[in-house]
Amino acid sequence: MTDTAHRPHEPANMQWGGRFAGGPSAIMRDINASIGFDHRLWRQDIQGSRAHAAMLARIGLLTPEDEHAIATGLEAIAEEIETGRFAFDIALEDIHMNIEARLTNRIGEAGKRLHTARSRNDQVATDFRLWVRDAIDGLTAQLSDTMLALARRAAAHAGDPMPGFTHLQTAQPVTFGHHMLAYVEMLDRDRGRLADCRKRLNACPLGSAALAGTSFPIDRAMTAAALGFDGPTANSLDAVSDRDFALEFLSAAAIGAVHLSRLAEEIVIWCSAPYRFIRLSDAFTTGSSIMPQKRNPDAAELVRAKTGRVTGALVALLTVMKGLPLAYAKDMQEDKEPVFDAAGAWALSLAATAGMVRDMTPDTERMRAFAGSGFATATDLADWLVRVLRLPFRDAHHVTGRLVALAESLGLDLAGLSLAEMQAVEAGITDDVFSVLTVDASVASRTSYGGTAPANVTGQAERWLAVLA
Repeated sequence: MTDTAHRPHEPANMQWGGRFAGGPSAIMRDINASIGFDHRLWRQDIQGSRAHAAMLARIGLLTPEDEHAIATGLEAIAEEIETGRFAFDIALEDIHMNIEARLTNRIGEAGKRLHTARSRNDQVATDFRLWVRDAIDGLTAQLSDTMLALARRAAAHAGDPMPGFTHLQTAQPVTFGHHMLAYVEMLDRDRGRLADCRKRLNACPLGSAALAGTSFPIDRAMTAAALGFDGPTANSLDAVSDRDFALEFLSAAAIGAVHLSRLAEEIVIWCSAPYRFIRLSDAFTTGSSIMPQKRNPDAAELVRAKTGRVTGALVALLTVMKGLPLAYAKDMQEDKEPVFDAAGAWALSLAATAGMVRDMTPDTERMRAFAGSGFATATDLADWLVRVLRLPFRDAHHVTGRLVALAESLGLDLAGLSLAEMQAVEAGITDDVFSVLTVDASVASRTSYGGTAPANVTGQAERWLAVLA
């Protein structure tokens, strides 16, 4: 499509220009146009227009010949856009007018009739819901794939101990599989939030027109069904001004990006020289321009950083919507770029995370050695004092603390203390206490539901694999 030639004193955009004697300034054209980003809605715009045309023909506002011409013309335009032969025109402002103008250019008067009983307000609200719905479906599939990678890793390492941390201090031994499953649970909640968002957005605004509905006898239920919605929206004012679905999507995306960022941070830590719990291959690392020994976990660092873009998108759209009176305002043109950017960043982060999980090589022996460091079995000792000697837990906690202090002063771990040294602190301790002070005994004992016992981890991993694989 070539740029439109304008007669003197004729506005640049003849789609709405009857009211105006002159065209907009270049600055107004640039700030007003959205085609630079909303061209991404072209599939949804064509989808919505085809459904609208079919409904108009059903109720007699279009002839069968006009509907056929519109459908054929839209199909040809879709092929032009798909193959890069469509010339988007900034003078036509947005994707809706670009497609409508090209349709009219191709098929004549029938193209002008397509906009009967609709407005760009309900058109963009419909297109945007369709785009977000498609994005949700794609991201849900990616979340499931990342969960599958984590669950397989969990099944393979259900019995391999690693240190569990609180405050980044060694707390209690867990298994690497248990740690992987923690992220499976997080990502499953992300899927649930997307499912909730999809359910709430799945009402069709088309037919709400500018804000008050239309006097034409349209069948909104028909267009809603054709577009896969559960039904039409119930209030025309709300339908054209609602962006809750975009905010809810960004909220879910922000939480999901934070989850990936937490795992990315752990991958960075686990790859570092003091830990070396895992190794990533060249596929997900980079080198240094001057330090040949370096293997930097850049994929993880970038996943961690992209969280800022996703959370920023949520704040940006909340700020746009704050204080807007009903119904539509041009401010809402700023709704799409944050959503497009956040969806893209989240999708790329999920792909990178799934790739890193599949790529990583855990050093299970090193993790096992660290799992017992920092008196990680101290709680097991306290539990033994409660279970065997019947000490109140607070007393057992105090005795354990004294034993930890003693071991630390001697440069030993708890299992390195002699029975006599232990009995000097608590006379009732027997030789049986040493049975609970190993890392394997510690993780095996955590059999409560959701605990890190290898049998538990295997069972949970198998449950997830049955769901995801």
